[in-house]
Amino acid sequence: MNYYLKIFTITFFVSPFFACPDILNTEMRILDSTTTENLCKFENKVILVVNVASRCGYTYQYASLQSLYDNYKDMEFEIIGVPSRDFLQEYSNEEDVAEFCSTTYGVNFPMFATTKVRGKKAHPLFQKIKEQTGRSPTWNFNKFLISREGIVVSSFGSSVKPDSQELISAIENIL
Repeated sequence: MNYYLKIFTITFFVSPFFACPDILNTEMRILDSTTTENLCKFENKVILVVNVASRCGYTYQYASLQSLYDNYKDMEFEIIGVPSRDFLQEYSNEEDVAEFCSTTYGVNFPMFATTKVRGKKAHPLFQKIKEQTGRSPTWNFNKFLISREGIVVSSFGSSVKPDSQELISAIENIL
């Protein structure tokens, strides 16, 4: 096989396996900081994206989200928490959000900046979730399960608790 054909074959067949999935190829600012991260750092992991709020009836789910994270993080599982004021139940100051999450619930899974999760001004991550699923969050604590390949494989409404058998089974099926 000539040299150029080898290069073409390697580039064409191998490089897609090393490319970051489109859904993750976006920047997000870390909560209460000026630092941004590209979500490609989570490639090859199973990810649960959750739009969260500190003053919601579902806020108690932070405790079971943290427990879920603790139980599965060593198996290449991540939770990405994204506070949003789209439903008017999040503090306006990110310092208050960060303090509340860490002090009240001991949250140590990745939390990103308060952002829009619905509509034309939604963060690109949520725009890509909508492109794949046809769904946007309808309330706080909606959950989107993303496979290692960057495919949203399941979505769960606010009432589905992080420690529910439904959600745990979905996670375990793709880990």
